[in-house]
Amino acid sequence: MPVFQLTEELIFPPPRFAEPDGLLAVGGDLRCERLLVAYAMGIFPWFSEGDPVLWWSPDPRMILLPEEFHLSRSLRRVLRKHEFNVTVDQAFDEVIRACAEPGGPGRDSTWITPAMIEAYSELHRTGFAHSVECWQHDRLAGGLYGVSLGGCFFGESMFTRASNASKVAFAALVAQIREWGFTLIDCQVANPHLETLGAREIPRDQFLEHLDAALESPTRRGSWKLNTSFPC
Repeated sequence: MPVFQLTEELIFPPPRFAEPDGLLAVGGDLRCERLLVAYAMGIFPWFSEGDPVLWWSPDPRMILLPEEFHLSRSLRRVLRKHEFNVTVDQAFDEVIRACAEPGGPGRDSTWITPAMIEAYSELHRTGFAHSVECWQHDRLAGGLYGVSLGGCFFGESMFTRASNASKVAFAALVAQIREWGFTLIDCQVANPHLETLGAREIPRDQFLEHLDAALESPTRRGSWKLNTSFPC
């Protein structure tokens, strides 16, 4: 299959035309309108500094259904100790920049370029991108960010500076969006860290069916607030 060259038009080829490694298209830009069209089609950008924008739709796709979240006994004990304070959409810029730092649980952060930081920060300002922050003694200890459309949360990256901080942030996210009726968390590509939390790979066609169903729900746009209790 050829890799498609994007133009100024907000049009993507169908995901089924992606290369075996998931690469679908090259070019275009990272303006909010294009990103939202891409996510709604199951497509996301992923590229390194100095490269053109690359657009992907891998097969298989890693997802986590909120009801399949695995809360281990060790994580349950951490939650009961109340070692962390969790907030939502209170420090998006800090979270995305921390995710861009080297290292982290099961992630390669080199793809979070300055252009990506600017683009997702704009998505946050327009109410589509969200962060979950995990604080310890008033210090940002971990967190994650992603994009929300309909009943789907598209996870982008997470970071941790203290043991279990990113897992606590993820547990808070799952608890909240499950209460709101979300049906899908997109984890994009295989990630051993997320596998321990219940994520699994499914065929792309099946993922797109889940996504289409999730997009039938209204988008919860704007600044989020955490208003649910942790599972214990």
